[in-house]
Amino acid sequence: MSDTVLLDESDTPLDLRLSTLELEQTHGHITDFIEETVDDADADGAVLGLSGGIDSTTVAYLAVEALGADAVHALVMPGEKNTAENMSDAERVADDLGVEYDVVEIEPIAEQFYDALPSAADVKMAESNVRVRVRAVLGYFAANAENKLMLGTGNRSEALTGYFTKYGDQAVDCNPIGNLYKQQVRQLADHVGVPRDLVMKTPSAEMWTGQTDEEEMGLTYDTLDAILALHIDGELSTAATVRHLGVSEAEVERVEELYEASKHKRAMPPAPENVRL
Repeated sequence: MSDTVLLDESDTPLDLRLSTLELEQTHGHITDFIEETVDDADADGAVLGLSGGIDSTTVAYLAVEALGADAVHALVMPGEKNTAENMSDAERVADDLGVEYDVVEIEPIAEQFYDALPSAADVKMAESNVRVRVRAVLGYFAANAENKLMLGTGNRSEALTGYFTKYGDQAVDCNPIGNLYKQQVRQLADHVGVPRDLVMKTPSAEMWTGQTDEEEMGLTYDTLDAILALHIDGELSTAATVRHLGVSEAEVERVEELYEASKHKRAMPPAPENVRL
């Protein structure tokens, strides 16, 4: 395994970290992917949103390595629910990497939607998703204007559980870390030089004040990753997963529910089959 210890293994149901060789190969494979995807699109670089979290930070580091700092444009897009600490971390990442970035306050834009349809604004999830989708529109606005691609920052754990906003943070041209579980993102972040405080930062989409990813999902990422790897991506039954990981049946069922309920997010919008006359 990698010499870098990022987690307390006693608290980790399943160690999904990559070996040293696998980590180096994954690192190179992702930077090659970014470079080739941009080249194939005949684009001039990439745009991404920086939130101050580990996922967007890791993608920023990989994008700069693949394309060069001059070809990467970052957007820091604070809203009402974002903490000053996270926005400061986002700007720190951009400064450390030497990439051009703009700070765009999204609340005035979001407020236009809330004012246009006040009844919807009273629903917390609907209100929060507006902010995420505003960020997507701004990202594509910059990318289109600059002939660049929009990089996603989502990981596999989020994708399989639907922990993203449809036509929001997954409205992107590619997902460089989309095949990595959260545990592996932490490992890769440490490997590419992301500051330790960001590597171990508590994940939060900041969709509302005080929100954390793990609290909303009802599971730690390490437990989630383990169940996804063995039961959703793997072939172990619920009972075998419970025995192997030492988790509860309710936790396995919770992950199953998240996976099944979010299938529509991972598929093209359905259309009726053709009528054969």
